[in-house]
Amino acid sequence: MTYDKQTKYENLTKEINAVLKNETNMIARYSTVVCLLSREFDYFYWTGFYLIDQKKLNELVIGPYQGTLGCLRIPFGKGVCGLSAELKKTLIISDVHNFTNHISCDVNSKSEIVVPVFDKNRNLIAVLDVDSSKLDAFDEVDKSGLEHICSLLVF
Repeated sequence: MTYDKQTKYENLTKEINAVLKNETNMIARYSTVVCLLSREFDYFYWTGFYLIDQKKLNELVIGPYQGTLGCLRIPFGKGVCGLSAELKKTLIISDVHNFTNHISCDVNSKSEIVVPVFDKNRNLIAVLDVDSSKLDAFDEVDKSGLEHICSLLVF
């Protein structure tokens, strides 16, 4: 049976809730979400989290991910991830090669969505970064679905 994207996000949200129910370790939670997202969506080329570095609060450091080698560190304001962290809002870039501030970690990446992750006090703690090898791969359904999934990470 083929599901539409909205239905996939709804089903995935239920699965993530069930799997993470009693897990309090942040890395375990993030790793699980990355694994499930990568498995569910075939157009997700690279999926991972960049965490706020607690020693350099204006810098992101690589966290759990699946895909090719990612950038290890990204300063706030640099690239799609750094800009999302600085603005504290979700960004959808349909063609990263036309994005002036893009950091090219992998030439196969063509479009990107980055979603901020907040703690229970609304402090930024990470960003979820998803790249696709297809142009214009992400839309409002992805934005809504990924933002909701990121909200599940708060405990």
